Amino acid sequence: MEITFLGTGTSGGVPLIGCQCEVCKSADPHDKRLRTSILIKTHGLTIVIDCGPDFRQQMLREDVRHIDAILMTHMHKDHTGGLDDIRSFNFINNKAVDIYCDADTEAGIREQYSYIFKDNGYPYLPQMNFIRVEDKEFKIGNLDVQPIEVMHAWMPVKAYRFGHFTYITDAKTIKPEELAKIKGTRVLVINALRSEAHYSHLNIDEALEVVNEIKPETTYLIHMSHQFGFHSEMEKKLPDGIKVSYDGLKISI
Repeated sequence: MEITFLGTGTSGGVPLIGCQCEVCKSADPHDKRLRTSILIKTHGLTIVIDCGPDFRQQMLREDVRHIDAILMTHMHKDHTGGLDDIRSFNFINNKAVDIYCDADTEAGIREQYSYIFKDNGYPYLPQMNFIRVEDKEFKIGNLDVQPIEVMHAWMPVKAYRFGHFTYITDAKTIKPEELAKIKGTRVLVINALRSEAHYSHLNIDEALEVVNEIKPETTYLIHMSHQFGFHSEMEKKLPDGIKVSYDGLKISI
């Protein structure tokens, strides 16, 4: 399994529009963060998790020419804002893109992109094939996928486990029965917004508490804001086995 971190930033990205803080003005490319998303290549499949506003830029940067599926975590725009750009894959593959999501996320996408689903005969609209994700394991081709429910304040968000790899974004709390589904993970990706507490996202200390419960071999932090701090400084402060991800990072499992 090869994983590429397409983006590692929170909803506003880093740098944040108009911000003059040191992190936003950093010359270190590790401190430039597009909206959070990952690309997975495994079992002969190419899968993207989430399709945010930077999707086009991310696909071009990684020279992605084919995708088999997009797994959505939830309906917020920083995770759905690039769906219009799947048209290129419609043209290349001559078919709709499979979008795996729960019922609320599909409803949110249909509302955000209402023009796509109107029968107006326009031939260049994105083509989506929605496939329902429920609270049970499913397959994409020969790949087993375990959905896990985490809570983003009041909103359920889908995390996903693929064998020894688990991906969690936009979590604030995780119920014990869902946490149990993550145990045994060797590589964990989890959101850590900043040092200060936030009402709907794990902060750094809270993310580390989850890591201590799961005990993976390696953890990568994602969905970081400019308040997270400099990449180079945070890497030195974190415990062994905890890494700060960055855009373009590739890992193999």
